[in-house]
Amino acid sequence: MNNLIPRLLPAIALMFALPTSATAVADEAVPLGTPPATISDPESLATAASKVKFEQKLGGQVPLNAIFRDEEGRETPLAACFGRRPVVLALVFHRCPLLCNQVLAGLTRTLKPLPLQAGVDFDVVAVSIDPEDTPESAAAKKAGYLERYDRPGSEAGWRFLTGPKESIEALCESVGFAYVQDPATKQFAHAAGIVVLTPGGQPAQYFFGIDYPPKEVDAAVRRAAEGRVGSRIASLLLLCYDYDMATGKFTLSIVRVLRAFGTLTALSLGLYLFLMLRRERRERAGDGDLPRDADAAPTAVDGPGT
Repeated sequence: MNNLIPRLLPAIALMFALPTSATAVADEAVPLGTPPATISDPESLATAASKVKFEQKLGGQVPLNAIFRDEEGRETPLAACFGRRPVVLALVFHRCPLLCNQVLAGLTRTLKPLPLQAGVDFDVVAVSIDPEDTPESAAAKKAGYLERYDRPGSEAGWRFLTGPKESIEALCESVGFAYVQDPATKQFAHAAGIVVLTPGGQPAQYFFGIDYPPKEVDAAVRRAAEGRVGSRIASLLLLCYDYDMATGKFTLSIVRVLRAFGTLTALSLGLYLFLMLRRERRERAGDGDLPRDADAAPTAVDGPGT
């Protein structure tokens, strides 16, 4: 035990260095060269992030009468995306420089190896939460992810919609997706994830984060096709918020999650050390109660009549 602490010191240092390392990795992963933007107030950032949530409203109902625009600029009710097949819904914004791209990339990676095919067995609907997004930006996104999906004939199974604020808010409310916009940078604080819905528009299964298990997504789509609703799952919200284009840094996002894990690991290690040290002290105290000459034979007791 005397040598335990020196051996563990490098590990402790690594745990506390993790937040800084994570920041550096995230910074290097984002290209610079874009025009600068106003940096948000950290206190406002924390307040905004506290309002973000992704509540699992299984068995609810999306507003099928809400009006959106497709990639060609045509007005279409949300009902046009439902009624025939299950729908995999992604709530993003098409000009997002952060996790929105990772959500769509992760979804595409998940769907590509499935035996099911978009446009035949299910549809993908990506709806922008930014009322200022345009059909042109939606069309560009669709073209990029269709190329990644690389399934000929699946074009009709991918829809990238934009719409007015009232339609966006109605849809987000129906699936429990709460977000906040920073008025200074026009960026959005929101969670990362997808929702599988039945052909009738009922949320049947939620998947959080940016990587979705193909087998589980396949099973959720098949259940939704039969109108069945899955069960709630544990959620870890990844926030997509406030990319400072002046410095090329994440203000809040995966870095915050990594910092939380680093702090939790350091605290766990500290608790372990505390318990081990206390145990050692108790053992030493117990040793002090033993006779000094442990090998000495006990004194014989004379019996009666000796």
